Amino acid sequence: MEETIEIPEGFKVEMDGMDLSLTKDDDSLKKRFNSPLVDIDVTDESVVLTTNGEDRKSKAMIGTYRSHIKNMIQGLQEGYTYKLQTVYAHFPMNVKVSGNKVIIQNFIGERSSREIKIMDGVSVSVNDDEVTVTGNDKEKVSQTAAMIEQKCKKGKRDPRVFQDGIYLTKGGGEA
Repeated sequence: MEETIEIPEGFKVEMDGMDLSLTKDDDSLKKRFNSPLVDIDVTDESVVLTTNGEDRKSKAMIGTYRSHIKNMIQGLQEGYTYKLQTVYAHFPMNVKVSGNKVIIQNFIGERSSREIKIMDGVSVSVNDDEVTVTGNDKEKVSQTAAMIEQKCKKGKRDPRVFQDGIYLTKGGGEA
């Protein structure tokens, strides 16, 4: 089985061992593809994925690799944006960005602040009650947004009463 992914104009593709790197202008993304089921051949205008097996696992791995490469292309062309909304009813929550950390203060009246490390290549901005996470790498952007959302777990409080938190309102692939 073989699948060809066309590379748009203006991109530079390189394969170094198991690492595939895509470059457009000054931005670049690098990802490791290390499955023994799939072989990757790189030309100037395409990436060819081949496998010897016709079983389900080989076909699934080609589909996974295809999706990763297309996500890298889309990330370098358009980028990814996730929007989160802060919600509080009991105590006014304060969210701010300081260096490479997001700091949540006064969550459900807690004295200590909660900190989330921002992954490399991702930027976070806070505007009133909206938190925006942007970047080129879909995995890092979505993981940073998920860490921000998960940091506001309420523990054993009743979620019907305590609805305070930071919630994802718009994902990376949504219009």
